[in-house]
Amino acid sequence: MKALFIGGTGTISMAITRLLAGKPEWELYLLNRGNRKETLPQGVKTIEADINDETKVAELIADLQFDVVCDFIGFVKEQLERDYRLFKGKTRQFMYISSASAYQKPVANYRITEGTPLANPYWEYSRNKIACEEYLMKLYREENFPITIIRPSHTYDERNVPLGAHGAKGSYQVIKRMLEGKPVIVHGDGTTLWTMTHNSDFAKGFVGLMGNPHAIGESFQITNDESLTWNQIYQTIANCLGVEYKPYYVASDFLDAVSDYDFRGGLLGDKSNTVVFDNTKLKTVVPDFTCTVRFEQGVRQTIEYVLSHPECQVEDPEFDIWCDRVVAALEDAKERLRNF
Repeated sequence: MKALFIGGTGTISMAITRLLAGKPEWELYLLNRGNRKETLPQGVKTIEADINDETKVAELIADLQFDVVCDFIGFVKEQLERDYRLFKGKTRQFMYISSASAYQKPVANYRITEGTPLANPYWEYSRNKIACEEYLMKLYREENFPITIIRPSHTYDERNVPLGAHGAKGSYQVIKRMLEGKPVIVHGDGTTLWTMTHNSDFAKGFVGLMGNPHAIGESFQITNDESLTWNQIYQTIANCLGVEYKPYYVASDFLDAVSDYDFRGGLLGDKSNTVVFDNTKLKTVVPDFTCTVRFEQGVRQTIEYVLSHPECQVEDPEFDIWCDRVVAALEDAKERLRNF
C-alpha cells in the first residue's frame, strides 16, 4: 500500500508518520518543503516541493499512483480545488483533516457526533473548514471522488502543553506564570468540559481508516473518550509542575472584548463550550481503536519534554504583561464597586 501525506511533520501528522513507518505493508511519501527531514523515521520517502507550486508538484508525481493521499495543511477551499486537480485519478482514497471546531456553536447538545450540524459564526478558520468539507462531499456525490473527512479536536504532542487562554507565541508563558506563582487566566469559571487527545492515540484511529472501504464518503471525529473540566486540566498541569494552581476566572466574552488575541474564535467559537465526543462511529469502522494515554500521563510527558528542551520554552512577555493588566483592572473594578 502506498500513501502520500501533504505535510506530515506537524502535531497530528508526525505521530501518524511515525506509526505508519513501522508498518511494512505501507510505503509512505511526504510532500513538503523538507524543513524537518532530520526528525523523520527511517524508510519514509520525501518529495520536496511547495504544494502551492502546482505545476512542479504535478511533474514530481506524474508517474506515481497512491492508495491514500491526505492533506494535513488544507485550510481554504481553493487549496482543495488544487488537490482535486492534482490527485483526481491518482488515489483510491483522499483524506482531509478538517476540525471539530466546525461543529455548531453555541452547542445545541453537549454530546457531539458526526451528525452534529456544522456552523460556527465565531471563527473564520472553522467556516473555511466547513466550506472545504462541503466542496469535498460535492465531489464525492457528483464525481465519485473517494473522500474521507477527519475532524480532530484538541490534539497535543510532546512539544506543546495544551491550555485554554494563551498568547500568540503558545502556551509556555502560562507555564512560566505557574512556575513563578502568578495567577493564570482561566476562561469562564473553569467548569466546562473539554477533551484532550494525545497525538499517538489520534494516529491509531487515523491509520485504521486508511485504505478502509467503510471510510469512503464518510466523516469521522477522532478524540479521546475522557472529558475533563478546565479546572481539572489546569490542576493536573500544576500538579505536574509541583506548584499551586492559582486560577483567575474571566468571562470568555470579556477576554474577547479587551484583547487583540483570537479569543473570539479560540474561546467563543471553541474552548468555552462544553463538548463531549461520541466516537461510536469510528469504533464501528475501526473496532480495535482505543485511546490509552490519559491526560495526566500525556501532559506529564509533555511538561517533562518542554522543561528539558529550551527551544520549546518560547517566552511571551507581551502576553504576560497583558495578563497582569487584566487581573489588576478586574481587581480595581471589584474594589470600586465595593466602595460605590
